[in-house]
Amino acid sequence: MAFLDKPLADDGVVGLSEATPSDYFALLKPRVMSLVVFTAFVGLVAAPGTINPFTALISILSIAIGAGASGALNMWYDADIDRLMQRTAMRPIPAGRIRPGEALAFGLVLSVLSVMTLGVFVDWLAASLLAFTIFFYAVIYTMWLKRWTPQNIVIGGAAGAIPPVIGWVSATGSVGMESVLLFLIIFLWTPPHFWALALFKAGEYGRVGIPMMPNVAGPASTRRQIFAYSVVVAVTGVLPTAFGYAGLGYGAVALALGAGFVWYAWQVLRMDDADPAMRPAKALFAYSLLYLFAIFAAYLADSVVARALAVGGA
Repeated sequence: MAFLDKPLADDGVVGLSEATPSDYFALLKPRVMSLVVFTAFVGLVAAPGTINPFTALISILSIAIGAGASGALNMWYDADIDRLMQRTAMRPIPAGRIRPGEALAFGLVLSVLSVMTLGVFVDWLAASLLAFTIFFYAVIYTMWLKRWTPQNIVIGGAAGAIPPVIGWVSATGSVGMESVLLFLIIFLWTPPHFWALALFKAGEYGRVGIPMMPNVAGPASTRRQIFAYSVVVAVTGVLPTAFGYAGLGYGAVALALGAGFVWYAWQVLRMDDADPAMRPAKALFAYSLLYLFAIFAAYLADSVVARALAVGGA
C-alpha cells in the first residue's frame, strides 16, 4: 500500500520547531472534535441508568483526546496535500509551524493516553471502540481510503459515527439499539455533507489527486447521490420515535429538520453546474452542520425530559 512508503519523521531536520500551544491545539481539529464530543455526550446521557459524574467526565475527556489524536495523525499524513489546497495550506504542518515528526509523536501519545485512560477508569469495551475509531480514521480512512476510492467518505464515515456508541458503552458497558440508531444518523449524514463540500472544492481535490465523487463520477451523479442519501437521512432521523426510543416532540423536530435537509438537497439536484458560486452546495453544506447539531440536541432534550418525568412519577 502507498501509505507504507510515507516517511515517519523529518528528513535531516534536527531540533524542535517553535510551535505555540495554539498550533498544537489546531492539530486536534477542534471544530471536528467539538462535534464528536457533543454526539458522544448525547450517547452518554441518553443511555439508561445513571453514571457517576467523575466517570462521565473521564469518558468525555478521553473521547475528546482520542478525537484530537485522530486529527493530529490525519494532519501528519496529509501534510503533502494540505500544503497544495487553499483551505488547508495554513494548517500548522504545511505552514511550517510544526514539524511532521512532532505531529506524529503528539498524535501517537494522545492516542495511547486516551485509550488507556478510558479503559482503566471507565470500561475496556468503550476503550476498544475508541482505539478502533482512532485506527480506522488515521489508517483505514486517511492512509488508504481517502486516496484510493471515491467511496472514501461513505466507508470512512464510520469513524465519525462511533462516538455516541462509545458514550453509550461508557455508561452501560454494552452496545444498545438506541446507540446504533445514533450511529446510523451520523453515518448516513456524512456522504451528503462532504459531497456538498466536494462539489465546490472539486478543483482543489482534483489538483492533489484525491478521488472525491465529483472528480470521479462527475457533478451530476454526485448531486443525485446527495439527494438520495439526504432522503435516507431524513427517514433515519425519525426512527428513534418510530421505534419508541424518543417522544413525539423529538419526532416532530426530526421530521422538520429532515424536510429541510431534503429541500436543500433538492436545490443541489437542480443546481446548474456552470454556476461558479455553487450557492446551493454551500447552503447544503452549512445546513447539514446545523442539522446534525440540532437533531442530537433534540435527542438530548428528549432524553433529559423523559428521565425527569420518570423520576417525578416515581
